[in-house]
Amino acid sequence: MSLLKRLGKKNEIDEIGQIFGKRNPNNNDDTYQQIKSEIHQRIVENLDGGQRILLEKAFTDKAEKTKLETVIAEYSQKVMEEHPFALPRADRNSLVSDVSDEIFGLGPIEPFLKDDTITEIMINGPKKIFIEKMGKLHLTKVYFQDNTHLMHIIERILTPLGRRVDESSPLVDARLADGSRVNIIVPPLALNGPCVTIRKFSRNPLTMENLVNFGTLDENMSFFLQACVKAKLNVLVSGGTGSGKTTTLNALSSFIPNNERIVTIEDAAELRLQQKHVVTLEARPENIEGKGAVTIRDLVRNALRMRPDRIIVGEVRSGEALDMLQAMNTGHDGSLTTAHANNPRDALRRLETMVLMAGVELPVRAIREQISSAIDLIMHQSRIRDGSRRITYISEVQGMEGDVIILQDIFRYVQTGIDENGRVEGRFTATGMQPGFLEKFQMNGIEMPLDIFDSDDIF
Repeated sequence: MSLLKRLGKKNEIDEIGQIFGKRNPNNNDDTYQQIKSEIHQRIVENLDGGQRILLEKAFTDKAEKTKLETVIAEYSQKVMEEHPFALPRADRNSLVSDVSDEIFGLGPIEPFLKDDTITEIMINGPKKIFIEKMGKLHLTKVYFQDNTHLMHIIERILTPLGRRVDESSPLVDARLADGSRVNIIVPPLALNGPCVTIRKFSRNPLTMENLVNFGTLDENMSFFLQACVKAKLNVLVSGGTGSGKTTTLNALSSFIPNNERIVTIEDAAELRLQQKHVVTLEARPENIEGKGAVTIRDLVRNALRMRPDRIIVGEVRSGEALDMLQAMNTGHDGSLTTAHANNPRDALRRLETMVLMAGVELPVRAIREQISSAIDLIMHQSRIRDGSRRITYISEVQGMEGDVIILQDIFRYVQTGIDENGRVEGRFTATGMQPGFLEKFQMNGIEMPLDIFDSDDIF
């Protein structure tokens, strides 16, 4: 049932009241909740026909939403005039915003979604909401009233996407309108109540210059990576969960020339490329009947028929790794992808395992030959103990020696200590080794100063 219909039924005021959450279970905010509920009741009882139409439009029209927020503010002001000493000034100022968040947004977590300094929101049942800010986890003071309240918000996330979550289908991946990635798991799998994890992304995609300023890499590494993308090297970005792989992949993609046709393939569309000729493909889960699923592997195969100059796969997790490697080996140079791994060597092992998951019986040596001929560069990103992200390895895949794939580190991040504030200290350095693909830079008219590969002899 839509919010408009629920608002239109006076006998369902109690049901709607369930979706209004509290702010802090440790504080006595019953008065705040009572006034908030009274405002809501006034809205239910007094919205005229024109205002109800306004409410229907407000979910898709920002101008109409602004008008309705004015109506909400008027009702709030009337109620607060009737209770002039019930709330302190700070609570009075936040009341209208809270009511609007419940009607239009995602309730208690809406302020976190608006805060660009927060990168992750983790809801562990209705009473515990954590956020990640500046690389650190914090337990917040907001919470949902109960499981029903939290499930209302989950439905609000999933309904526009045509997705569902319930006991028969308790896991779902989705995304918000701003591109933020959402994972939801509900009982009986989640024992403490519904759990929601929201990975936020910057409203404006970060550039490589931003990453240099943040200390994720240095200028020499940035220049080298820019040259690698322009020279159409195949690059794998590896790293652990939350290490910033997708952000870095998006920054790398900005170096792709504007005249090339790019096909992006993702489970949930997160990449935001700025080029003119971009085709964005997104996998689809199975429907209620267990049919209609379209996998990453299906999309990679289809992308080969779309005349791409470059293929970008948001993340390889399974058998699609084989199709991706074959694409890289059959003329689709300059392709980019990411994979979970602990280091560059581990990334190669994971690729082997994922190729085997494709169900094709290949000798291990044949798989390794595919990998070594397809991947030119592995860029490994790590989340450091102080919460910062660093590109810790840029390694060249040199080929095979016997049955072993040979890796050569070109750049590294070396940790030197921890300062008095707990921040990790370190520096980026070249290893002194020159990559074997320098000829590709020359063929593409890229001048690469060789002194950026000079080592400072710290190894």
